[in-house]
Amino acid sequence: MIAHLNGHLAATGIDHAVIDVNGVGYLVGVSAKTLAALGAPGEFVTIHTEMLVSEDSMRLMGFASADERDWFRLLTGVQGVGAKVALAILSILSPAEVQTAVAKGDAAMIARANGVGPKLAQRIVNELKDKAGGVALGGGAVPMPAAGAANDAVSALLNLGFKPAEASAAVNAANDELGAGATLDALVRLALRKAAK
Repeated sequence: MIAHLNGHLAATGIDHAVIDVNGVGYLVGVSAKTLAALGAPGEFVTIHTEMLVSEDSMRLMGFASADERDWFRLLTGVQGVGAKVALAILSILSPAEVQTAVAKGDAAMIARANGVGPKLAQRIVNELKDKAGGVALGGGAVPMPAAGAANDAVSALLNLGFKPAEASAAVNAANDELGAGATLDALVRLALRKAAK
């Protein structure tokens, strides 16, 4: 599995970019927001990736942030949402805006994306509400941990099947206990212990 690419932006199209990594050009499908974040051809870029494999093709999707990639994974897990629809949603909404829309049950916001009708938007909101964490009944948002190792630790817990709210809470607790200089390994170990309680 290719997790990310570091290289020069060789070319861009309406819905894709070509990243040159040591002479090999990787064609990656991207959202409009990621395309805008990449900058001009020739610049050095880092892009997070997700490989999609089907019976007749292999495609690499690219994202400006790990959060955008995580939301792509969640969105494509909803019945009726393929890569094209997920990218359409992420082209008009940032990961934070998608999380807010899902947490608040705002299907109309999701339905603004091309190819997303009211019924599909409602299904997305309904299916992802529990997985997205987000806004609690009291109106407060789930706090996200500090950048760096903590974000990577949250991602590790999400990959292990934890819900975003659970992963964030466990990593926040571990981060508070270990302090700002905690390593990724230490954060993940302590977060797993806290999540198991």
